[in-house]
Amino acid sequence: MSRCLTRKTTMSSSSPYEIILTSSPDGPIIAHDASSGAILTHFSDSRSPRRGLAVAGNTFIAASHISPTTACGSIHLYNWWSSTAFHNLPVPEPVAPITATSDGALIFAGGLSGCVYALSLPSGDILKSLPSHSKPVSCLGISDDGSLLVSGSDDGTIAVVPIFQLMGSSENENSDYAIMQKFTAHSDSVTAIVFGSGLCTSQIISSSLDFTCKFWSLLRGTQLKTVSFRCGILGIVLDPTESEFYAAGSDGSVYKASINAGSRELANPGHELVEWTEKHEGPVVSLAMVKEGRNLITASEDGSVWVWDVERGKVVIELGNTMGSMISDMVVAKGISYGKGHGSGAGSDGSGAGSGGGGSNNGSEEWRIGFCGEELMMGLGMKETMEMEDVVRVAEKDRSRAIDMLESAIGMYEKLLELILKEAKGQNGGGGQ
Repeated sequence: MSRCLTRKTTMSSSSPYEIILTSSPDGPIIAHDASSGAILTHFSDSRSPRRGLAVAGNTFIAASHISPTTACGSIHLYNWWSSTAFHNLPVPEPVAPITATSDGALIFAGGLSGCVYALSLPSGDILKSLPSHSKPVSCLGISDDGSLLVSGSDDGTIAVVPIFQLMGSSENENSDYAIMQKFTAHSDSVTAIVFGSGLCTSQIISSSLDFTCKFWSLLRGTQLKTVSFRCGILGIVLDPTESEFYAAGSDGSVYKASINAGSRELANPGHELVEWTEKHEGPVVSLAMVKEGRNLITASEDGSVWVWDVERGKVVIELGNTMGSMISDMVVAKGISYGKGHGSGAGSDGSGAGSGGGGSNNGSEEWRIGFCGEELMMGLGMKETMEMEDVVRVAEKDRSRAIDMLESAIGMYEKLLELILKEAKGQNGGGGQ
């Protein structure tokens, strides 16, 4: 068994760490160091379509997979310490977009039929299948508080579903009852949906191949604002202050636009829209912010990954396409500390130490990856230890999941009630004038 993360950086043991993951329809998932651009490792055997990559909690990497021989769909699940998938989750049909809850307990997948599937991790049990759209699901997003799942489709519609509605049996359920809100958002495929923690909690931003990004009232499905572009937009990301957003152009360009959160009018702020000079040769399929918003990462279908200086709008690092593969998606695993410890013997795979060979403690070294303070030590017997910890973790999550979903439901309906009361008061006040 190969070691997943090898010694290819010189970062200190306590430094925060971010890893860029890119997927491909015809090659491996590649992990890059977001600071230096160095390739850390690759994860094999996944042929992943667009939006088919996700980080699930602190432990798993998930990739939707389309078999090149049978065209059947599944989801591959990886641990950080192994380059091969340890679990293949079957799904009823080929799925493309996937997203996971921050605790890694649930993963959602969008099917070609328009169904959204909710699966439990790491077992892969399908908790629910919900017919949400008339055409393939093209993107998925989870609200910042973890209470809502929003899906976009090639039919231009957006559907909003409380996540607790996806926890029950799939049989004899009315999809219209489970879906809280559904509206026609775009005249072409919806490519991305973004929530903002600082924006009004009832607003989202969607992008589309119809050359627009739109702001929406999530609860009412009404359009608040439109920003028009000269090409289809394949992805969007907010800066940390949520005063600006960046759009991934199908023409290879990166666009920067200002957000006027207080404006409720439809607008096409051409003077607020900036196109950065440097362009990818292929469409920009995904983008993400790192280093607390100082850098923007863009990944192109042509296989290139660029690191931008946001303040100057200039490329500072170009990541080479060493595998010769096109890119279908990119995500960034954040909150990681990356360091080195010392073990007392060979690894469980019998390969001994990582690259570099000799050293103290019988010449064995072990690398550790910490997610938000939790360290995963890649040493003797660690694979077996972590598998046992996974079992315990799943049992603990099962006990608390019902309570968490109930609290999320209560919070969501409190927000709905508050909005209704505000509108009622506003109407009464208006009527008395």
